[in-house]
Amino acid sequence: MKTNVSVIIIAKNAADKIGDAIDSAKGLTSDVVVLEGGSVDQTVMVSKSHNARVVKQTGKNFSEWRNQGMEISKAPWVLYLDHDERLIPELKTEVEKQIEGSKFVAYAIPRRNFILGREFKHGGEWPDYQQRLFFRERFKRWEKELHEEPRFEGKLGYLKSPLIHLKHDSISEMVEKTNNWSEVEAKLLFGAKHPRMSWWRFIRIMLMELWDRLILKKGILDGGEGVVYSLYQMWSRYLTYAKLWEIQQGGGR
Repeated sequence: MKTNVSVIIIAKNAADKIGDAIDSAKGLTSDVVVLEGGSVDQTVMVSKSHNARVVKQTGKNFSEWRNQGMEISKAPWVLYLDHDERLIPELKTEVEKQIEGSKFVAYAIPRRNFILGREFKHGGEWPDYQQRLFFRERFKRWEKELHEEPRFEGKLGYLKSPLIHLKHDSISEMVEKTNNWSEVEAKLLFGAKHPRMSWWRFIRIMLMELWDRLILKKGILDGGEGVVYSLYQMWSRYLTYAKLWEIQQGGGR
């Protein structure tokens, strides 16, 4: 069985998608690890039934979980995969080819993002490169509590074949995720001593977000879904800064 690459999947309450994520790694590696965060659904059972190693998460954020994944991986190369992402055959073939005698120590992979049932080509959703493949000996660590970033010694390469990312299936799913992450972002902004929020800051932030996604990044070319998603992202930004405002007023901590 192949062990040149370990695949690490961080998951919690992902029983509906984790099996397909694990299966998509077959043919590339025999070492698929699911770092599980205390799911109350069948994530653990499904992961084991698809022959993945299941390890309980330690740490408090994605950087710490990704660092844990690097530590427990068995192969010289480590590829990080989200539970709602899929490895296509062309990408697996390219990974195998590139890591053999590679001059690079890390690779960024483009993603095809599917939102509300449609593949997005604009609005900043393509090519959406993600640094996901690393040579263990030259890797240092993941940093930042949110929007984590990798640190490594050496050159970064870019793969051509994409990941498939089933990003958002429904508005309800989007709202649930936004409510959770906006609170984290607001606390980080507060900790970074962000200026006090006032009415004009809200208006500027929202209009800049909508203009950037819908016009500058041409989200409007993704049709009705593109318009809906751009408007949603504007609301998401508003929610983060509204929670920051709440903390600044002495509440919501």
